[in-house]
Amino acid sequence: MIIRGDEPEQIRLLKRLYRPGNYFMQGNEAVAYGALFAGCRFYAGYPITPSSEIAETMARELPKLHGYYLQMEDEIASIAAMVGASWTGFKVMTATAGPGFSLMQENLGYAVMTETPLVLVDVQRSGPSTGQATKGAQGDFFQARWGTHGDHPMVALSPISVEDAFWETVRAFNIAEKLRTPVVVLFDGVIAHTREQIKIPDVEEVEITYRKLPQNEEEAKLPFGGSLVPPMPLFGHGYFTHVTGSTHKENGLRDVYTPEVHDRLVRRIHRKIEEHEGEIQKWEEYFTDDMEILLVSWGVSARPSLGAVLRAREEGIKAGLFVPKTVHPFPARRMKELSGKVRAVLVPEMNLGQLILEVQRYVNDDILLRGVNKIGGVPLTVEEILREIRGVA
Repeated sequence: MIIRGDEPEQIRLLKRLYRPGNYFMQGNEAVAYGALFAGCRFYAGYPITPSSEIAETMARELPKLHGYYLQMEDEIASIAAMVGASWTGFKVMTATAGPGFSLMQENLGYAVMTETPLVLVDVQRSGPSTGQATKGAQGDFFQARWGTHGDHPMVALSPISVEDAFWETVRAFNIAEKLRTPVVVLFDGVIAHTREQIKIPDVEEVEITYRKLPQNEEEAKLPFGGSLVPPMPLFGHGYFTHVTGSTHKENGLRDVYTPEVHDRLVRRIHRKIEEHEGEIQKWEEYFTDDMEILLVSWGVSARPSLGAVLRAREEGIKAGLFVPKTVHPFPARRMKELSGKVRAVLVPEMNLGQLILEVQRYVNDDILLRGVNKIGGVPLTVEEILREIRGVA
């Protein structure tokens, strides 16, 4: 495992194994290397298309870095093993697709309630059910936010390219470690299987965050209170630590009867995300200064959306693009500011309308709001999106 003090040895290993420079790799491979550079040394998973190459890469590379790969019997066991490994000090990750993501939801909620840092990559595929097992889609937008039960916050990031997949995975680990929370990377089967040139940095150029550990026995006695993000006492390090998914007091001991205990715990878990939204939220904007038509798109649909905006500009249509890289918590304030500058908003995505329902909350009724939707495992094209822009113009 990597905890404070182990960095020099891990940096030496990474430097020896991976030289900086340009590489031609698949999106799934980029996710795996992003995890390795971020310090992930434990992976438990069950192979499922279209995410399998992440597991393959981690199985091959983790032993070189003194890490561990476990192929589990199913996705429920995979995320359960991640929670356990995280509490011993490992940075942990698993990857899955829609059906496996559904199976992981209960333990994802357990990770929220126990404030367990982990990264869960959902390589979205076409559904419902088994659907098109090898095809990409964007149908899990709301599952990432509301898939588990009860009042809970959730952080979900969405890369738009292969190189982006590397860096957003690093960012997912940093958020998970800093805020002691699970983070979902909402990937998709199209970018996952796209091969592009990416630049692998020198390991010392990658900013890495480590969870806060207790400095003494007194801090270790309050693993679920005392501060907004409490220090995390690790199993096997001499502390008495009680971890339960039931409502618990600041010392971790179960109390399912006292309303104030539950209220205090769950509100703090929400507040630690809300008060760090400025650091968590990330987006890209293109041509938003003088736009009359705004496109809002995410993940695999963002790049053809940009292509359509560029073509529209060539035709004299003032279109702009807003791309949330953090889809949960959604960058609502900026969305509201941008929607107030235009007469129409288009939302291209590979589903029958999910992101658009979030966008709708921040768009006035006098603004035309329209989805540009496509399903069937084939991504939207520049021409299809451009046709909708022309129609609105």
